[in-house]
Amino acid sequence: MDQGDKMNRYSRQISVPAFGADGQRMLNRARVLVLGAGGLAAPLLQYLVGAGIGNIRLVDADRVSLDNLHRQTLFTEADLDKPKVDVARMRMQALNSNVSIETVMAAADSSSITSLAQDCALIIDCADSFALSYAASDFCRDTGLPLISASVSGIEGYVGGFCGTAPSLRAVFPQLPAQFGSCAEDGVLGPMVGILGAMQAQMVLAVLAGMQPSPLGQLITISGSDLRHGGFRFDRASEPESGWPFIAKNMLAGDDTVIDLRAPDEAPLITDQALRLAVADLAHAFTPPPRGRVVFCCRSGQRAWQAAEHLSSRWHGRIALLAAGTTHPTDASPNDTIQSFHFKKGSKR
Repeated sequence: MDQGDKMNRYSRQISVPAFGADGQRMLNRARVLVLGAGGLAAPLLQYLVGAGIGNIRLVDADRVSLDNLHRQTLFTEADLDKPKVDVARMRMQALNSNVSIETVMAAADSSSITSLAQDCALIIDCADSFALSYAASDFCRDTGLPLISASVSGIEGYVGGFCGTAPSLRAVFPQLPAQFGSCAEDGVLGPMVGILGAMQAQMVLAVLAGMQPSPLGQLITISGSDLRHGGFRFDRASEPESGWPFIAKNMLAGDDTVIDLRAPDEAPLITDQALRLAVADLAHAFTPPPRGRVVFCCRSGQRAWQAAEHLSSRWHGRIALLAAGTTHPTDASPNDTIQSFHFKKGSKR
């Protein structure tokens, strides 16, 4: 695209005084990491690609299913069982062929974020996983990258700008908030993810273009029940003195004591040496080790968090959390293990 075409294509946003030609140039040069290609990503990707962002690295392990279609508006019935990242890349390149889109069909986790975020200026959390939200925030807190994160449960949700020049997600949510559920567990209405995904896109544009006031340090809440919104600045929020990290299975150490909180019908033990206990059993059936780390494993991370709260009230050793889903890790395809990524690149004409 020559300069004249570019000015014409993006003229309506360049004419916004707070954005301008400088904002467009910064946007054209930017590479961002998008975690998740579902409901939040549907409006987000369309607005970022339409605005002319330079490069998007899109990560999601899922395939399109019928129960996605009421809210994940990038997909149609013809896309059922196709990889979400492949369909999203195809649709976005039809919207703007000048945007480079790299895709990774894999599940992101604490062990993979460093590789995934390589050369990225910002991370966007569109994943339906509070465990990944905390892991992404911990990474961004430690590296200084900005994080734009949103979460929707039922008809309630929030979006915020974390890390970078602002406190992390843990500073705002040091305790697991009630709204951290999942679409599968709590349900979700399509317009809610549309609203919050669009607000994520606006925050991303503002951060990359250097617009003021910065959305970093701002939390916005949306209630679909009474059609109200709220929010606050959290620029001076204190980071918690401690927080249990979410880890991946390949980050387990040989001296870890692993407690698998899943029932036998949920999944096999995460490791052969793991103990299977329920949260309610911890008080009378588990004695913490004299040394080493205790790792609590469950499907989503919620029971692991609860178990950590129980144990930390009587033991002050190291604790980590592992959200392992409901399938045994050895059942995963070798191509889904995240040691070195192959980024599938779309054409940039």
